[in-house]
Amino acid sequence: MQSWVLWLIVAAVLGTAELMTATFDLLLLAVAALAAAAVGGIGLGIAFQVLAFAVTAAAMVTLVRPVARRHLTGHPGIRTGVAALIGREAVVLATCDRDDGRVRIGGEEWSARSYDPDLRIPAGTRVDVFAIEGATALVHPQEEPWPN
Repeated sequence: MQSWVLWLIVAAVLGTAELMTATFDLLLLAVAALAAAAVGGIGLGIAFQVLAFAVTAAAMVTLVRPVARRHLTGHPGIRTGVAALIGREAVVLATCDRDDGRVRIGGEEWSARSYDPDLRIPAGTRVDVFAIEGATALVHPQEEPWPN
């Protein structure tokens, strides 16, 4: 049996194992086995085939694997839920102080408190949402001088 056929079998086994484990690492080795099969297919000896396998596997693991892992396990940059409200602009509907208040954030009315407990924010002031605690927005005025 030709050596390139053996490399194809190794690539098929690694590819099948990758389908069962979904680790992505075995797929990289399968690609390296395909490279070795190509070298064997053009008639080079076993030493060149093993060298092609080793170089391709090393390149795949050091260059491709980190990029692929980052794309596969990366978190989306989209904030959802209450986390999407942080940093948004709001308008004070009822005076906000350390205890209570009301703001409108993107068309929705929220209970609110001043982020700075010593600050009293009058109705009509444009504020930024600094945090969300439960169902309460912690807000701070956008512009100076900040009302007291």
